[in-house]
Amino acid sequence: MVASLRLPILSSAMLFVFRRFPSFVWILIACTGCLACDPSGGDEPTTPEPQPEPDANFFNPVYQVGPDPWVFQEGDTYYVTYTTGRNITLIETEKMSGLRTADARARTVWSPPASGMNSSQIWAPEIHRIDGTWYVYYAASDGNNDNHRMWVLANEDADPMSDNWEDRGELELPDDKWAIDGSPVAIDGQWYFAWSGWEGDTNVAQDIYITRMTSPTEVTGERVRVLQPEADWERNGTDPRVVEGPQFIAHDNSLFMFYSAGGCWTDGYSLGALQLAIGDDPLAADSWTRLEQNPLFVSNAAARAYGPGHNSFFTSPDGTENWILYHANAQPGQGCGDERSMRMQLFTWSADGLPVLGEPAALGQALPVPAGE
Repeated sequence: MVASLRLPILSSAMLFVFRRFPSFVWILIACTGCLACDPSGGDEPTTPEPQPEPDANFFNPVYQVGPDPWVFQEGDTYYVTYTTGRNITLIETEKMSGLRTADARARTVWSPPASGMNSSQIWAPEIHRIDGTWYVYYAASDGNNDNHRMWVLANEDADPMSDNWEDRGELELPDDKWAIDGSPVAIDGQWYFAWSGWEGDTNVAQDIYITRMTSPTEVTGERVRVLQPEADWERNGTDPRVVEGPQFIAHDNSLFMFYSAGGCWTDGYSLGALQLAIGDDPLAADSWTRLEQNPLFVSNAAARAYGPGHNSFFTSPDGTENWILYHANAQPGQGCGDERSMRMQLFTWSADGLPVLGEPAALGQALPVPAGE
């Protein structure tokens, strides 16, 4: 840092000296400036000039094209992925508010084969680290939506941004039916897998199922349907009816399963949640109860947030704040395409231990960055 220099006012006599002996005058000015900076001659430290504060705000969207966003937090680093439809792309960052800046690093870590049952329609990937190995769970098909199933990639490197991703094949779910939006979750030390699927072989409705995992790439036992689209806001006048995108967050003595409902092709696409008391059996459908506050997060035309949904969660770098990451459209009627941008905002918990999401924040609204950034 350079201290400010106050130049002395030059009299006419001094100006004459300056013209005749310019070097002498500059030495005099320099000495005068130094005395002004530190009149004690150096015995006391100078007071530093105030520095501008770093940018403490961010603006949504944090990523312009970002359907079905997912974030995994590993130490000080966040790994974000989303639906591209054609590959698995990861974004690495230490600042979630800076996904579109030089603070973030994005690259394609896996591309599908040219043909086969996981060659097309790559949807809703999630990255997890289980027992020291990285896994990506994603939905894919051969180009025919009816053939969507869940698939798994694995990487044993410490850095998931490396090229060492291996295709571990299909995660063979019970009954071998249509499946998307899969997410693993550990409950009381046991891993489970939840997803959105069809009851039969035709698209009448998407329900949410859960089953037990025996390893990160294998499941066992029957599938249990824990949610059907029955509430008015879940049905939303759509055909087929949809509940999808199960996402988990624990708080106090409960586990919450957030889900999206109402059809992503509608502006009525919204978020709700189920609640499970820790200790109850996750494979018993009646252990899961709908929150009376549902829906928790709905379209906000004034904020240019239509169809907010398919969320995930993260905490601020200092661990004191809870944040939701989600997608939404900026205009009505934009549906399920690449117009869905990635957005994030702070949320809180009520005195009763229930999630309080509020309304989607407006595009262009200045929001404080996560604490610790």
